Amino acid sequence: MSDEQEVDYGPLKALIGVWKGDKGLDVAPEPDGAENNPYYETIIFTAVGDVSNAETQVLSVVRYHQVVQRVSNNKVFHDQTGYWMWDPKAETVMHSLVIPRAVCVLAGGEYKGQKDAEGNVVLDVSAKMNDENWGIIQSPFMKKNACTTEFRQQMTISNEALSYAQTIVVEIYGKTFEHTDQNKLILQKSYAENITTTS
Repeated sequence: MSDEQEVDYGPLKALIGVWKGDKGLDVAPEPDGAENNPYYETIIFTAVGDVSNAETQVLSVVRYHQVVQRVSNNKVFHDQTGYWMWDPKAETVMHSLVIPRAVCVLAGGEYKGQKDAEGNVVLDVSAKMNDENWGIIQSPFMKKNACTTEFRQQMTISNEALSYAQTIVVEIYGKTFEHTDQNKLILQKSYAENITTTS
């Protein structure tokens, strides 16, 4: 790994810091329909540096920890860790995550400077079960009872706000269900200003 001061984090640089949001909505499957759970959360993104693969690929890496709590009772109902990675040569962003239900996802997508109408960075990643590039691994129990077949995520990043919309397609209770999460978070503390990139 290189000194993080020399790493090109590309579109991930703006993530690095502490974010909090209280406008989350989780729509989760239930046997008789769907359950809506308003939530608040904290996500901490930490600069890791870069890694070299097979002496030809260099990835810039940001680690994160996400803790999600229900508005109704303040209990944690989701705790997630993972990495965002940037491959500048291939113009690709990747998101690897582990959900503590014995489900792992490696999602990816091209990034060629996509921005929304306000000029904010937009990242789109996805994965599918049995996809040859971006896949999903899960335990035998989950495959049988709550099988994740697809993961889609869009993240929009500005200097002070981070919004995301996420869909996990699940085969559960004899039906196909789109489990969705969305929230808008506000930057509490940025660490990005301490990092100079090579680009």
